[in-house]
Formats: sequence, C-alpha cells, structure tokens
Amino acid sequence: MKPMHYLRALKGIMGRELLRFLHQRERFISALVRPLMWLFIFAAGFRSTLGVAIIPPYETYILYEVYITPGLLGMVQLFNGMQSSLSMVYDREMGSMKTLLVSPLPRGYLLVCKLLAGVLVSVVQAYVFLLIAFLYGIEAPPMGYLTVLPALILSGLMLGALGLLLSSFIKQLENFAGVMNFVIFPMFFLSTALYPLWKIQESSVLLYRLSQFNPFTHAVELIRFALYGQFNPEACLVTLGALTVFLIMAVIGYNPSRGAMARRG
Repeated sequence: MKPMHYLRALKGIMGRELLRFLHQRERFISALVRPLMWLFIFAAGFRSTLGVAIIPPYETYILYEVYITPGLLGMVQLFNGMQSSLSMVYDREMGSMKTLLVSPLPRGYLLVCKLLAGVLVSVVQAYVFLLIAFLYGIEAPPMGYLTVLPALILSGLMLGALGLLLSSFIKQLENFAGVMNFVIFPMFFLSTALYPLWKIQESSVLLYRLSQFNPFTHAVELIRFALYGQFNPEACLVTLGALTVFLIMAVIGYNPSRGAMARRG
C-alpha cells in the first residue's frame, strides 16, 4: 500500500463523517440541546451550591454557569463519541466500514481515521456551544478559545476511543441504547462536570474515590484549565493514558482473529 492510499482513506472517512453531520441537522441540534438545558435551566437551580466557592483555576468567586461550562463541553464530546460508535455499529454491518474493514489497509489505521473524523465533528460542536455560551454572557479569556483546542482534541480522542471499544462488543443496534445509558450517565455524574471534587467528598467518600478514577473527570479538568489558559499535567497524563488503553483494546476488539469480532463469528 502506498501513502496515497492511506491519505485517500483518511480523506474519505473524515469527509463522509463531516457530510453526514452537516446533512443530519437533528444530530447537531440534539448534541447541543442537552448541554444548553443544563446551562440555561438547571444551572439556575444549582447556582447556590457554588455561590461562595473558590475553584481552581479561577481563584475567585464564580457563577455556577461559569464552572459547569467546561463540563458541558465534555458532555458534548461524550455524547458525540457515543453517537459516532453507534454509526460505527451500523456501518460495520451494512455501511461503508463493512467494505473498508476487509480492505488491505490495517484495521487499526481505519479505526484511527474513524476516530479522527468523530473528533473533528465534536470540536465543531464544542465551539458552537462556546459561541452560544458567549452570547449568553459566559466569556473565557480570548486566548482560552485557542488554548482549549488541544484539550478538546485529546479529550475527544479519548472519549471516541471508548466509543469504538464499546462498539466492538455490541452485536445489534437495539442493544446500543442500553449500553450508552450504562456508560454515559455514570461517567458524567461521577465527574467534576457539575461539582468540584471537594463538594463530592463532602457527601460521600466512595463517590469521591470513584470520581477520582473516572477518566471523564480528568478530561473535564483538562478542558477547564485549558479554557482559562492553564495546563493541568495530571489530567493530561491520565487522559492520554486512558486514550492509549481504550484505543489498543478497540483495535484488539476489531481484530477478527483475537477480539470480540471473532467471538461473534
């Protein structure tokens, strides 16, 4: 295989995913409805919980809407990662990936191309959400909109790799909704997307420990610090480590001789 074949596959997969996203407007709207509801409606009720808190990296008293905005960016990417894996289940059985997976190109490379395509879509959705938040009055430092881009890419890769891993074990589309609920909601609520860790620790030490080991917690913290021009090395290392583990397991899962694909025959 020549380099042009690899580039053509990457261009085709990413272009197809972007066109699908542009044509499926309901997918775009649904990806923004959930975080916007938390931002506009639920935040008003929960604002008092952080009314007198000093939260790093802000080092000042903040509104609850300001605190949860990075967490809602993580929510956008979390749901996009699961939706991308849902499309992977369909494409693997009846769509383009069914053909690509039997092509001479390495399966690992094809999965990475699919992962990059999903991250491209999630980054677009995240910046649209930031634009709406800005119009709502929630502003980050001007440089924050640039420094958050690497964090969005890394967290999107990690969550997309998790979605690919899940899709390798799912036999039918009908089973996917249950798996999504089993993964998405525990990851989201057992994280710092809505509350800081010290607030969770006050209510339950067990939940605090679970939140510490939740990779989504570190993805949110990576985005939170990056949005305000700071770098969280611990969150970056944990997110990168989780990405590596999830991606390796996804590649193994899609290996017809070793992974879940082989067990399904």
